[in-house]
Amino acid sequence: MELVTHKKLYLVSGRISRPLAESIAAEMGESLGEPNIAEFANGEVHCRFSESIRGCDVFIIQTHCHEPGTSINDALMEQLIMVDAARRASAKRITVVCPHYGYARQDRKASGREPITAKLVANLLKEAGASRLVSVDLHSGQIQGFFEGPVDHLTAMPVLVDRLRSLEGDLSIVSPDAGRVKVAERYAMQLGADLAIVHKRRSHSTFNTVEAKEVVGEVAGKVCVIVDDMIDTAGTICAAADQLTDRGASRVLAATTHGVFSGPAMERLAASSIEKVIVTDTLPLPEGTDPDLVEVLSVAPLIAKAISAVFSDTSVSEIFGGDNLA
Repeated sequence: MELVTHKKLYLVSGRISRPLAESIAAEMGESLGEPNIAEFANGEVHCRFSESIRGCDVFIIQTHCHEPGTSINDALMEQLIMVDAARRASAKRITVVCPHYGYARQDRKASGREPITAKLVANLLKEAGASRLVSVDLHSGQIQGFFEGPVDHLTAMPVLVDRLRSLEGDLSIVSPDAGRVKVAERYAMQLGADLAIVHKRRSHSTFNTVEAKEVVGEVAGKVCVIVDDMIDTAGTICAAADQLTDRGASRVLAATTHGVFSGPAMERLAASSIEKVIVTDTLPLPEGTDPDLVEVLSVAPLIAKAISAVFSDTSVSEIFGGDNLA
């Protein structure tokens, strides 16, 4: 007996990532499947796909974040339930697409009696039935080793670099702390810009408390762009901006992949010396975000290319010229 099989791609999204998923599907010329996600009276989530996905190559898109009335845990649990439903529906391969990977900052034990929650999330996704993980700008590269299966680590750098090339003036790329120097250096090399570093000290007794201490590098009279993987409460980025302004920077902008914008972030950014914050759409923006302050770029084309490469079993790193592996 000889059987010729044909692969079928099936895209589906959680509720929180629907706008981004629709953009990805449009880039690929595909339609989104319907997971029919609903909640019982007690808040439990239910999922049932509208069509047969037996033998399909399923891609489940869900970014891990909070929205009004929901938490990051709700988004994560919803994705796990969709993965389990796809496995039990006999999907051939299940790839979880997490534009923003939840709990990524808990990637090691910084002190005793702490969890490594980024590893726990990877274990949950694998145990639910995921065989592959796709994410954008993980907080640390070591998270790739937490998932027991192939991981495609994408980067939003091409999108952000294209936008930064349009800036006029003498450009300086600024790392907000020592841990981001390598990333800032890659931006500086691609843009032909100078590199500066803000030394900071983070409080070990109080969460989300940062004090910028010193600037390494010449920033006087320059257009300074602070690059980071995410902006959460904006404490780090605003403290760095104040240091740059005090040292004579002509303009200060911020460029980041993930705009988490928790708590007082928007108020801090509005009151800071930062002229504009450039982010991608890996996360939905809070309601009432000032469009003059925050500019959103789409990573849908990058994710669409990566999904197409995974589906066709071709190289993902070639899309980025290997920069996603650096």
